[in-house]
Amino acid sequence: MTGLIYSTYFPNIAHFWAVINADSIHLEVSDNYQKQSYRNRTEIYGANGKLALTVPVSYTQKNRQLYKDVKIANEEQWQLLHLKSLQSAYSMSPFFEFYIDDLMPLFEKQFDYILDFNLTCFEILTNSLQLNTQPIQTTAFEKEPIDKIDYRNLVKRNSEVKTFEPYTQVFTEKHGFIPNLSILDLLFNEGPNTELYLKKQELVLI
Repeated sequence: MTGLIYSTYFPNIAHFWAVINADSIHLEVSDNYQKQSYRNRTEIYGANGKLALTVPVSYTQKNRQLYKDVKIANEEQWQLLHLKSLQSAYSMSPFFEFYIDDLMPLFEKQFDYILDFNLTCFEILTNSLQLNTQPIQTTAFEKEPIDKIDYRNLVKRNSEVKTFEPYTQVFTEKHGFIPNLSILDLLFNEGPNTELYLKKQELVLI
């Protein structure tokens, strides 16, 4: 089974469920960029609950741009802010110190384009999870893909999935379980058990 997903900023758990449970993965890189999606946004569990981290981009709705052509607005100090947010949210998690060094290139190197950044993000995460995934980038946009399971709707911020099985999160006692956050939430809390957890889940779109 081949899955088709978008490359996003620290993809959520549903995205990585698709990666883990597919025989191969195609990354959609041939469409027009759309705002209000997870292309440049991820959600983590902060001390006050769900916290959104957004990569600023230079984009105007008036002139359509291909995803690959959208630039990051690097005049804002977003990388430092996001790193500090992750440290504040997860420094007390069991596996934060184990994985944070792998992620540091995403905060130390300046990227010009959001797609290049997201592709690097995906590569680092799959390496951290020790997955043998060799994703294939699309060369043309298909509205109705052939021979692929289409998970591209997961990129929409209003897409909902059936709640995955709860696992222990840093602030569970304070705010309860928050489902389908960034894969980082699962990785920092479950570590090497992440792949097994994902294989046990069932993805149901609501």
